[in-house]
Amino acid sequence: MKSIDPKDFKVTDKIKLSKIPTLLNIDADDDEKEEKLDKVQAKLSNLQDVMYAHNKYGVLICLQGMDTSGKDSLIREVFKEFNPRGVVVHSFKTPNSTELEHDYLWRHYIALPEKGKFAIFNRTHYENVLVTRVHPEYILGENLPGINSVEDITPAFWENRIEQINNFEKHISQNGTIVMKFYMHLSKEEQRERLLRRLEEEKHHWKFSPGDLKEREHWDEYQKYYEEAINKTSTDYAPWYIVPADDKEMARYIVAKIIWEEMQKHTDIKEPELDEKIKANFEAYKAQLKKES
Repeated sequence: MKSIDPKDFKVTDKIKLSKIPTLLNIDADDDEKEEKLDKVQAKLSNLQDVMYAHNKYGVLICLQGMDTSGKDSLIREVFKEFNPRGVVVHSFKTPNSTELEHDYLWRHYIALPEKGKFAIFNRTHYENVLVTRVHPEYILGENLPGINSVEDITPAFWENRIEQINNFEKHISQNGTIVMKFYMHLSKEEQRERLLRRLEEEKHHWKFSPGDLKEREHWDEYQKYYEEAINKTSTDYAPWYIVPADDKEMARYIVAKIIWEEMQKHTDIKEPELDEKIKANFEAYKAQLKKES
C-alpha cells in the first residue's frame, strides 16, 4: 500500500474543495487498511504514555465535516487503544443557556486538554463560522451588542470571527497545545448513500434525523464557507488537513498516520529521567523492600 505523507493533505496554499478528491485511489483492501491502522494505534498509545509522563504539551484534534462524514466512528477506531485517563472527547452541539451567557469561544477554552492529554473536538469552534453563516439567525441567540437583527451581521463581523479564531489557536499553541484540524471531505453522493442506509437498515435507524435532510439542502453553502474558513485559518501553528472521507477505513488510517507523523516533530517529548541521586540509591531501595518479605 502506498505510504501516507501528511504533506499531501496539509493545506498550505489556497484550496478549492471541488478540485480535491473525496476518495483516495489506493491499491489496498479493508483488511490491509485495518492492519495499518492497528500498527499506528499502538504507536499512538505508547506516545500517549510518554506525553502523560512528560506533562508539557496537550494535543487538540479538531474534526469537522458534513453529516455522515464518519467523525464518530473515526474517533472510536483511531483512539480505542488510548488510556481513557489521557483522552477526552467533546461533541459541541447547539450552545445551551449557560454557554450563551459567555462569548462563543468560552466553552471551547474550558474543554482544552490538560498537559499530557489529548482532547478531541467533534465539531469545533468552527461551527461559529459555518452553521451560523448558513443560519445567521442563530447569532441573535448570543445577545451581542449592536446585533439586533440578521441585517446587522455584516461581512466585517465574519472577518472578525475568523481573526478571533486565529488568535485563539495562536494563543493556545504558544502555551503548549499542539493543534491539528481535519476536514473530512465527503462527496454529496456518498452522503446520500449513507443517509439511505440509515433509513433502510434498522440497526442504523437511531442515527437518522430529518434535520440531516434539511441541512443537505444547504450543501453548496456549507462547501463555500468551509472552503473560506480553511483558507483563512490554516496556519503553521494550527494547520488544516483535508482527508478524503468517502472510504471510512482509509480516512481513519490517514488521520492516525498524520497525527503520528506530526507528533514526531516534537522531539523534546520524552519520558522524564529520574534524579541521579535517586538512581544511585536503587540498590538500597531494593534491599529495603526485600527486607519486608
